[in-house]
Amino acid sequence: EELSLYDPALLLSLNFFDSPANFNPRISAAAPGEVWLKVRPLQTGDFHRGFLQILSQLTKVGDVSLTQFLNRFAQMRASGDYYVTVIVDTRYDKIIGSATLVLERKFIHGCATRGRLEDVVVDDTYRGKQLGKLIVVTVSLLAKELGCYKMSLDCKDKLIPFYKSIGYTLEPGNANTMNIRYEATTRSIGRNAAAAGNQPEDTEPS
Repeated sequence: EELSLYDPALLLSLNFFDSPANFNPRISAAAPGEVWLKVRPLQTGDFHRGFLQILSQLTKVGDVSLTQFLNRFAQMRASGDYYVTVIVDTRYDKIIGSATLVLERKFIHGCATRGRLEDVVVDDTYRGKQLGKLIVVTVSLLAKELGCYKMSLDCKDKLIPFYKSIGYTLEPGNANTMNIRYEATTRSIGRNAAAAGNQPEDTEPS
């Protein structure tokens, strides 16, 4: 029997009327609109259902083996802080969408928990079925159900209207996203240079 990353019953408890998102026709995680669609937690067998392939429509995934996938799955499940949620086309037993809620545990706000929305992707051949909105609202409501005091995300400028339409806001004076990237090649160069007592060469960010 396959393992789920988290308890599937959590998705059945979500109240989609708590979201400002407008669905037409009305759909939810429990009733996603087509009898062959299913919203559920990531499972151990999803390696063979195209989970990594759907992520590759979003960003570079790399050459991930089944062993690596299962090890990372076990780590996420053991931590209890990762809620990778997928949409399945049951006709083909194929993953067609995914989004991740990551819990960030704080000392501030009375040891509160912040939610982060990550890795949102839906196969573009399934446009017109409100699935992008469905997967985002699902994990957003999941964050509320789990007691998060807020949910945050980073997105491209062109997606701001979409996220605004489902309740996210740009906070004045706090709407910038900044990153520092640690590429694998840079890390290995840095380690080798440190071992030799030399400074690494400058590298271009990607």
